[in-house]
Amino acid sequence: MANIKSQIKRNRQSEKRRVRNRTFRGGARTAINAARASFAESAVDTKEAVMNAVSALDKAAEQGVIHPNNASRRKGRLMKRLAAFLAAPAAESTDAKKK
Repeated sequence: MANIKSQIKRNRQSEKRRVRNRTFRGGARTAINAARASFAESAVDTKEAVMNAVSALDKAAEQGVIHPNNASRRKGRLMKRLAAFLAAPAAESTDAKKK
């Protein structure tokens, strides 16, 4: 336990920030997992889940919980996967027309 007044205050501030950061980081992680699960289930609301994850990542980066480049990289991966997911049914339908 700290004896110095400024360190006691610093510990209080750190704890407040840790709890606040945890909510943003956890929310982003939950949204990403939901988006990934919607890809696996081929759900209809996949695009909505991805947009929720992108929003959560943006909020976390805005608050300084994660680095902006980290958020950008994760969003890019999700969007790339969404584009492939949305293009896959169209490719299957064109293959069926050729046969």
